[in-house]
Amino acid sequence: QVQLEESGGGLVQPGGSLRLSCAASGRTFSSYHMGWFRQAPGKEREFVVGISRSSTTYYGNSVKGRFTISRDNAKNTVYLQMNNLKPEDTAVYYCVADQRYIGIKPEAWGQGTQVTVSS
Repeated sequence: QVQLEESGGGLVQPGGSLRLSCAASGRTFSSYHMGWFRQAPGKEREFVVGISRSSTTYYGNSVKGRFTISRDNAKNTVYLQMNNLKPEDTAVYYCVADQRYIGIKPEAWGQGTQVTVSS
């Protein structure tokens, strides 16, 4: 099974930007659909964005136009560029991978990275 490790979280002011990275190891990265979920305090985990093996992208309504997902199969890495961040984007962000579906019960999860949007 693929192993995932996120990096790039931190504290940012409203309107600012962050880029998260997720490095994958283990099995063939290019065979996986990749994505990001997030979980805010007191809320359930929610799907944020996904990217297929062929790099088709899917975005949750709350982040469309602000977040961009991309993948580099040569580096076994997926990126999440987050712009115009809002306080409601504050959450733990999890990198996910699955060989069958995007956004539905991913088979692999990273440990998560905290993103805090606050002035």
